[in-house]
Amino acid sequence: MTDINSPPTPEITPQIAPERLTGILEFFQAAAQLKDTIRSGFTGQGRPESTAEHSWRLALMVLLFEQDLGDVDVLKLLKLCLIHDLGEVLSGDVPAPQQRPDDDRQARERCDFQTLCEPLSEDLSTELLAIWDEYSEAKTQEARYAKAFDKLETIFQHLLMPPPSAGFYRFNLTYGRDRTEVTPLTRQIRAIADAGTRAVMRSFGREPA
Repeated sequence: MTDINSPPTPEITPQIAPERLTGILEFFQAAAQLKDTIRSGFTGQGRPESTAEHSWRLALMVLLFEQDLGDVDVLKLLKLCLIHDLGEVLSGDVPAPQQRPDDDRQARERCDFQTLCEPLSEDLSTELLAIWDEYSEAKTQEARYAKAFDKLETIFQHLLMPPPSAGFYRFNLTYGRDRTEVTPLTRQIRAIADAGTRAVMRSFGREPA
């Protein structure tokens, strides 16, 4: 029996095609696995860092430096930062010291990202894959900034984690330098990161090169 005193249930007017909505939510839920994709670095408390945490802080860097990026398309830059590691949901993270030019890692991650995008409508899948490719090719100024900030975020995270060894930080001094030398801003940030790295190395009683 209907309770005439209860308020009527409002009808939901669809704002998006049901198939499109289902695909987006399926992709969204699958992307959450990035929270469980572990990187080689650690948090300040010594807990293994996830790739999702890295991507979040990378996007935060963009937001903080927005006023210093000139004519860069900041929305596109944020998209690049949030998308760039999503292939790792399936393939996992490969620590930088273990990466090799002939390991097909980039092709594998693109294939995995393409698989992740399969539930999406064609227009959205095409858009996200184009963003991934733009980051990978690093030909636009937005992609070059994304690559630079990616390396810089990693180095600064290394400075927060419990220091493992002087040798670990020696790698920091060369890591991604070709990417961080692309603009005066990224070079300025890199100089501060390198100074922090050298300070940590000196704490081990090792004078950095």
